[in-house]
Amino acid sequence: MDEIMTIFEAIDHYGFDESTLQLINELVNNIENGRTNISRFTIPEHAGLCSAGAPLIGASIVASYARTSLEASYNAGKSQGGCPTNWQIDRHQEQLIEKWAKNARLWIDNSEQILSNRFGPKIAQGAESKVYYREGDTSVVKERVSIYSTTQKALDAIVLHNYLFPETAMHVIAFTRDSDGLMRIVLTQPYVRCLRLATKNEIDELVMAKGFRDNWSGNGVNYISERLVLEDMHPANVFIDVISSHAICIDCIVKFVNP
Repeated sequence: MDEIMTIFEAIDHYGFDESTLQLINELVNNIENGRTNISRFTIPEHAGLCSAGAPLIGASIVASYARTSLEASYNAGKSQGGCPTNWQIDRHQEQLIEKWAKNARLWIDNSEQILSNRFGPKIAQGAESKVYYREGDTSVVKERVSIYSTTQKALDAIVLHNYLFPETAMHVIAFTRDSDGLMRIVLTQPYVRCLRLATKNEIDELVMAKGFRDNWSGNGVNYISERLVLEDMHPANVFIDVISSHAICIDCIVKFVNP
């Protein structure tokens, strides 16, 4: 893709200056308007990419550059052998996304106070997300930390969630670091009024209608299709919606079978 190579060369020579940011924004716009595709996603998955928002697409472009440039540096020193590990790729992707996001004005400092003031108090905090909500709003705001091996896979997971569960699509608005120094993706998501938690049978029906089969002999909360792996589909992540009475997934782990 010529556009990608032009951006990679611009980052090499100029970093994330205004001209490079403009090139990234132009590619993001082309992707959002269907003029350019990202090859690892199918056409239906592209709908999930576009609904995830321009900040996610931009971060994905930067993450791709980070991996490519790191691998190139290893190839240049072949005499030493080896290739970058996932943690090295993840660290490099985080560092460059932070630089890009700050220059693109997509970075939030003191995020907990800012998000509380703008979107309401923090109503929940788990291993993966902090959740902010003001009564009466139609959306929650989450600070989502990566539990994936690389930042790119964490970004892809949002895309794939949106493809599988568009009724609870995540829309990225910014990036930040928490008090522990962990990078977090700031996103909005529709607020779901929970009638009750879904049962295992209801979760089975939800995902099997999307082409998944149980990956643990009927005893677990993990599923697989020809293309995707779907994990962590336990009742705390799948609600029965008050309005529709249907099972709705608000969060899960999703990734490619063969990344």
